Amino acid sequence: MKTKFYFLVISLLAICSVCLPACDNDEKGDVTKPVIDLIEPEEGAVLKIGNEKGVHFEMNLSDDVMLKSYKINIHNNFDHHGHDSRAAGQKNIAFTFDKVYDVSGLKNTKVHHHDIVIPADAAPGDYHLMVWCTDAAGNQTEVARNIVLSADGGTETEHDHDHE
Repeated sequence: MKTKFYFLVISLLAICSVCLPACDNDEKGDVTKPVIDLIEPEEGAVLKIGNEKGVHFEMNLSDDVMLKSYKINIHNNFDHHGHDSRAAGQKNIAFTFDKVYDVSGLKNTKVHHHDIVIPADAAPGDYHLMVWCTDAAGNQTEVARNIVLSADGGTETEHDHDHE
């Protein structure tokens, strides 16, 4: 009888030692953050105010399991992150852009668009461009760039391709 009891206990311990670590791994799930490869605008890019074609925005997103969304935010950095909307007597308005895009169901995607249009009355100066990418598990990565808005022109590269 004791032999059967010991055999039963050893069998249960063996089963638990195999099952419990597997359950623990399932609970952790996807812990890897998505990857953002922001191609344009580059760090320090000078973007033209009033360009009706929009800013050339290009990046690659990837995740080991599944992407969910990405967000682009542009806000002023006039006093190096004080976020004042305009200086006294200034007619121009600080430019802001804040938009979330759905990429659910994709593991990798190349993003290319010209959605960011800087109006003619945008205040020139230093701005921050922020991009966040979230995967289906809620892991998030962010990339930040310093950019400049200028009425005199920009350093945006010309590109030759079809627009969708």
